Amino acid sequence: MGLIELIVTVCSLAHPGVCNDRHLQFVSQGSLRACMFNAQPYMAKWAGDHPDIHIMKWRCAYPDQEQQTL
Repeated sequence: MGLIELIVTVCSLAHPGVCNDRHLQFVSQGSLRACMFNAQPYMAKWAGDHPDIHIMKWRCAYPDQEQQTL
C-alpha cells in the first residue's frame, strides 16, 4: 500500500468566498484514478466531522509529485 495525498478544496459555510486546500493522507492500493473513487466515502466522513465547511473539489496526487508542481 502506498500513500496518496488527497487534496481537498474546502470553503467556509459562514464565508463562502474563503476557500483553501487541505492535504489529507490517504492509503490506497490503486492508481490515482482509483483514489478518486475510493476517497469519496472517506471525504464524506471527513466532511461530517467538519460541518462548518463545504467540499468544493478534490484531487489525488502522489506526495512527491505534488510538491514538485507547487
